[in-house]
Amino acid sequence: MSLYLDDRQRQEIQRLRASWRWRSEWPTWLLIVGIYGGWFGVALIARTLGMPLALGALAVLSCWYMSLQHELLHGHPTRSALVNALFGVAPLAVWFPYAVYRESHLRHHDDEHLTDPARDPESYFVSAQRWEAAGAGMRLLLALRNTFVGRLLLGPAFSIAGALRDLGIAILRRDVLTVGSWALHGTLLVALAYWLDRRCGIGWFAFMFGVGYPALALGAVRSFHEHRAVEDASQRTVINEAGWFWRLLFLNNNYHAVHHDLPCVPWFALGTVYRGRRAAYAERNGRFVVHGYGEWLAKFAVSMVAPVVHPVLHPLGRQAAAASVRPAAQAATRLRTVRESDPARLEPATPRTAALAMRAAPVTPNAALIVQTRPQSAHEHLAFAKVTANDASTRLAS
Repeated sequence: MSLYLDDRQRQEIQRLRASWRWRSEWPTWLLIVGIYGGWFGVALIARTLGMPLALGALAVLSCWYMSLQHELLHGHPTRSALVNALFGVAPLAVWFPYAVYRESHLRHHDDEHLTDPARDPESYFVSAQRWEAAGAGMRLLLALRNTFVGRLLLGPAFSIAGALRDLGIAILRRDVLTVGSWALHGTLLVALAYWLDRRCGIGWFAFMFGVGYPALALGAVRSFHEHRAVEDASQRTVINEAGWFWRLLFLNNNYHAVHHDLPCVPWFALGTVYRGRRAAYAERNGRFVVHGYGEWLAKFAVSMVAPVVHPVLHPLGRQAAAASVRPAAQAATRLRTVRESDPARLEPATPRTAALAMRAAPVTPNAALIVQTRPQSAHEHLAFAKVTANDASTRLAS
């Protein structure tokens, strides 16, 4: 479903849709040729390039291919889902079958439940129940995953583990379509890995972990804090005014709020649509706008960008959300106390401080980590971790 800002925008997009560029989708066809040609071209000259350079180039091209897969599942460049799938089924990015990714991502576009860990398959939040069931090691990993560096290093591992878990569930449920998609993907992956090894000198381990894993890490740059947990669904999705390299690599999906409102707009038109109504989109998404991925890196390289437990759906999360729009109150145990009237002295919560807070928490089954944040105008910069024991009778189901 498309959500237009107003009738004027609807008419503007109808005019764009009537253009030859949009009707022919020649930029997407050119992209398909460029990605496939570049990927196999680099593979064939891998020995000449040298393995480090070849693997690096293939990782970038595989990430670009994942952006193409995203474009394909949204109905481009043809109206046929089957034809589009033929261009997206190749296992160039290693880890996930196209059909499984397509089904999962379309569920993610249910904006009413965006970020809900029980309903959004791409949410990086967890339920209170999952947090309470996690051991100290897993809690630390979840906290690390909410830093920029941690997302790049650990995010792919979480995604792969989640996909394999879902495959196990599909096998137990005898989900023929899902298991069949994995079987086809596995067959193509084995064939491609064999060819790369024999013809190009790229072993299977180098392919999976020297190409596939870094490609997922690059993709994690785009998805880092792509959605925030707030009550208003229209303000959950970011607009990232990234540089040309990232815009091309991610096919303008950095204009993510525009994409969620207008998922049928092709990648080459997203920038035009956004620039035409830049102020209106900033107003619509609650000014959740950043100026490049370097801004995330500078602020959250080793600081958590958001709570681990969903801060709105969790019963006590509402308290943290309310605290995010006023000067911070009192820091948690083992974190230094700051005066409420002096928000500038707030310390970002790092995985280390989060771990200290976890260690200080009472050993009860219903202890949950709540992270209080600065006002939204500071882009939800994490101030400090606060460990709270919530009443079991008030917990929400995951």
